[in-house]
Amino acid sequence: MCRLFAFVSPERSTARHELRGAGLESLLSLARLHGDGWGWAGTDAIGTAPEVRKSARSAVSDADFETAIDTPAHAGLVHLRWATAGLPVNMNNAHPFEADGMAFAHNGTVKPLDDVRALLSPASVATLKGTTDSEMYFALIREQLDLGYDLHEATVRTVRMLRERFPHVSLNALLLGPEQLIIVHASATSALTPHDLERMGPLAAELPVGHNEDYFALRWRESPDGTIAVSSTGVAGAGWNPLPAESVTAVNLRDRSREIVELTPAAIARG
Repeated sequence: MCRLFAFVSPERSTARHELRGAGLESLLSLARLHGDGWGWAGTDAIGTAPEVRKSARSAVSDADFETAIDTPAHAGLVHLRWATAGLPVNMNNAHPFEADGMAFAHNGTVKPLDDVRALLSPASVATLKGTTDSEMYFALIREQLDLGYDLHEATVRTVRMLRERFPHVSLNALLLGPEQLIIVHASATSALTPHDLERMGPLAAELPVGHNEDYFALRWRESPDGTIAVSSTGVAGAGWNPLPAESVTAVNLRDRSREIVELTPAAIARG
């Protein structure tokens, strides 16, 4: 499980600037628990594939993380990894995953892993570099793209398929492409398990407010300059608004217009 942050700005900005002082402080405090790697992706110019930087080290002790969050981009995402028990901590399993001009980061655990892998075509299985359910989730979205669906619809179709088969998992994810940021907020039936809480150990009492109580919630904020940001709890605080509980949102990088598909019931809202 992980922490997610992303922004889309009318001008190039940085993750550090959009997190602001308190948000960055909270993110770094979360990195003490979510210390199994970090990742950053950003689009230097709208219409171009995002650049990806990542590490299997903790963001707290990695100078490259500081460089990444200071890198200007029109849209960017940050991921802190708390590895699912039993999955290796290495570069192949670090988020975001990168393929076909897109970057993908996930917060959740979809298992059994063999059941997820069984949904993939042999061609998709051959593309896997790591062993995570998250990389498989990304591959399933790309399969839908290969069928001719656009990025938003491909993600919606994949989330609906996974939700039907795995009704209690978190499918929260960020997918950054050349033209869109896709935000999956699909975790209404998800919760930290007693085992997860035990793994937190003494850090649990030191984590930011809201982290444990509503771990899987995603919230968004629009700044006066039109920048849109989205974040996991623990970073999102006062002034942030809840996203629809089961939804997939597409944010256009050019004008920051939003299209939201609510998964239950099926509906589309534009803004």
